[in-house]
Amino acid sequence: MTFSELGLRPEVLKAVTSLGFEQPTPIQIEAIPHLLKSKCDFVGLAQTGTGKTAAFGLPMINRITETSKYPKGLIICPTRELCLQIANDLKGFSKFDKHIAIEAVYGGTDIRRQMSSIKSGVSIIVATPGRLVDLINRRAITLDEVEAVVLDEADEMLNMGFKEDLDFILRQTPETKSTWLFSATMPKEVANIAKNYMTDPLEVSIGSKNQGNENIDHIYFAVKEKDRYSALKSLIDFNPNIFGLIFCRTRRETQQVAEKLAKDGYNAEALHGDLSQAQRDRVMKLFRDRTLQLLVATDVAARGIDVDDISHVINYNLPDEIENYTHRSGRTARAGRKGESLVLINTREKGKIKSIERVIKQEFTYALVPSPEDICAVQLQSMIQKVKDIPVNEKEIGKFIPSILEDFEDLTKEEVIKKFISAEFNRFLDYYRKAGDLNASMSNSGREESFGDGNRRGGRKERGGDENKQRFFVSLGEKDGLNRGGLLRVICDATGLSSGSIGRIDIMPAFSFFDADKGDVDQILKKVDGAEYEGKAMAVQLSNEKKSSGGGGGRSNFGGGGRGRSGGGDRGRSGGNSRSGGGDRSGRSRSFKR
Repeated sequence: MTFSELGLRPEVLKAVTSLGFEQPTPIQIEAIPHLLKSKCDFVGLAQTGTGKTAAFGLPMINRITETSKYPKGLIICPTRELCLQIANDLKGFSKFDKHIAIEAVYGGTDIRRQMSSIKSGVSIIVATPGRLVDLINRRAITLDEVEAVVLDEADEMLNMGFKEDLDFILRQTPETKSTWLFSATMPKEVANIAKNYMTDPLEVSIGSKNQGNENIDHIYFAVKEKDRYSALKSLIDFNPNIFGLIFCRTRRETQQVAEKLAKDGYNAEALHGDLSQAQRDRVMKLFRDRTLQLLVATDVAARGIDVDDISHVINYNLPDEIENYTHRSGRTARAGRKGESLVLINTREKGKIKSIERVIKQEFTYALVPSPEDICAVQLQSMIQKVKDIPVNEKEIGKFIPSILEDFEDLTKEEVIKKFISAEFNRFLDYYRKAGDLNASMSNSGREESFGDGNRRGGRKERGGDENKQRFFVSLGEKDGLNRGGLLRVICDATGLSSGSIGRIDIMPAFSFFDADKGDVDQILKKVDGAEYEGKAMAVQLSNEKKSSGGGGGRSNFGGGGRGRSGGGDRGRSGGNSRSGGGDRSGRSRSFKR
């Protein structure tokens, strides 16, 4: 089937052809004809890199045939990068439809400019949830005329604590709208959205639900914790032509790994939520232009990356959530290409591999970290091939050849080759001469770990009896508009912790409580105390409440029984910690029960 057979308007088809699209992907073949002809709801499940943006973007563009002051289409996605990527794709799809105006709205940039653009008239809004909520509350946008809403990467939005925001946004849209939900995975939380906000949706699944891309080879390596970085370097060196993504759990670790790689001579940079938008744009441009060979990123920051020829994804650590592994590995093997997803684990994490295998319905291959001899052989062969492939500028270099030959006349051909090779290769020989075997024993005696599904947002288990948790008192409650998702997001934004690091959350009318790891106490008190939520300063201190399985009140160290600060005191934090919708919440790793 071709795009011309799908029923698109001539202007849209012309844009598709000009962009070089030839044949639609399976998800596009299934989705586009249905979304063009029907106004019912739709659920599309397909892996990252299979063309989901065009699957919903082309029908949405096709529907809009005249200029509109208020948005007819709304697309909600989890991150700034993905928001910009979708908006740019839609602008490409509508390049011959001059009446269509598309605006991307996301946190971390000037909201006044976005408000001005919306006021001028817009056909389609592409938004992150937090910023869209802000615009709605400011009465800067109305969704009364929206005909179709797309929830893209719905699973990730729920992982990031956006459920309450999504509920609020969807309530602002007409009941007559169509809701199109697209996702790579279908956890129960996403299924609940379909159940609560959609009417008898058509569900299309390309492959089994949550199944991984069959063009990806999944390989894991077992190493001791102290050897993790050395093993990473070995995997990179064993693949000299790598163009890859390296995933870390936290912003701090992402920055550290990128800095260490750069110091060791690798072409690598970091991408995480602590970078400014200008810095993120610069790094992504280098990566898309292939000027940058290795991008070290957190899960959330990488969600907008749409690069077709990534050869390898390296998991420096496994993600906190099983579903995130699917998104990580889906960055390679895009558009039908082959790719590899490499995973570094310690000896107690084999159970996590088994958990991922059950979800993606594919098996991992256990492999050994390449030996120093194998790495040197691969690097040597790569270097020889590059030398053989170098074009010779006979005209420019010819005048130097006589003196060069004279300088080498006392050396044999073999000696000249050895010296040139050594000049380039001695660095590898020196490093790997000292390197030992990095492989750790994978004996069955080690106790396996499993992913703690009960700690995931939406299915959080009570952890009142966990002695490793500290109870915190928060001065805001329901009367201040605070909800679990909002509190979770403020904590994660301010500290860089993941949602999995936060335990039970209890929202009371005038105040709230939450549990967190005792090792994070100082960071939470330093960065969350004084943060703003909806314009109100949030005071946070240790609680005297004894943890229990219930959600009672309890007395805090404030001595005020829930009295907190309000207003913009001098300890208040700027809007960077309010809901922006584009922040990176990859955060800290979860403690897995052994």
